[in-house]
Amino acid sequence: MFKNLKIKNAKFFAKGKRGYIYVGDYKGIKVAIKVKNPSSKAENRIENEAYWLKKLNKYGIGPKFYFLKENALVYRFVEGQIIKDWLKKSKKEEKKKALLDILKQLKTMDKLKINKLEMHKPLKHIVINKKPVLIDFERCYRTNKPKNVTQFFQFLIQQDLINKNKPLIGLLSSYKRHQSDKNFNKIIKYFLEIFS
Repeated sequence: MFKNLKIKNAKFFAKGKRGYIYVGDYKGIKVAIKVKNPSSKAENRIENEAYWLKKLNKYGIGPKFYFLKENALVYRFVEGQIIKDWLKKSKKEEKKKALLDILKQLKTMDKLKINKLEMHKPLKHIVINKKPVLIDFERCYRTNKPKNVTQFFQFLIQQDLINKNKPLIGLLSSYKRHQSDKNFNKIIKYFLEIFS
């Protein structure tokens, strides 16, 4: 399997709604190989993910993209724990550092007018080892009103990592209206005060 892609020792890893993930060895590097789930009716998701991964890699976002060939997307496999498991075991200072990193990545995506979707429940969309890596960009799209940062705060509230209150709602509303660095920095200041 995947010999034409020069990938060795490929084996099944996971099944998603729209794709199957395999892992293998490409030039001595552990990679993930994503192919379409035959039962999925979604069109061009693998191609869409490849397109956005190439773009976002330039900003240090997402796993390293290698190639799209024969309807297979190949990128560096991300070692670590998915965020829902990692949050259960991590210490407060570790959480602060990782969540701040994620928010900065999401701000970059907002600035680029790219919406990732599902950031209000990214239970399997972020892998954390030494640093957090966003994965799964198959539903990404361009929009003038991206919601990455604001959706991620919904997730933080749902996970009881931050309390929903008037000051926070006000800050997020201001950012939603005008996604400026100034408004983002106010959110980050508030976030850091909570985790101090």
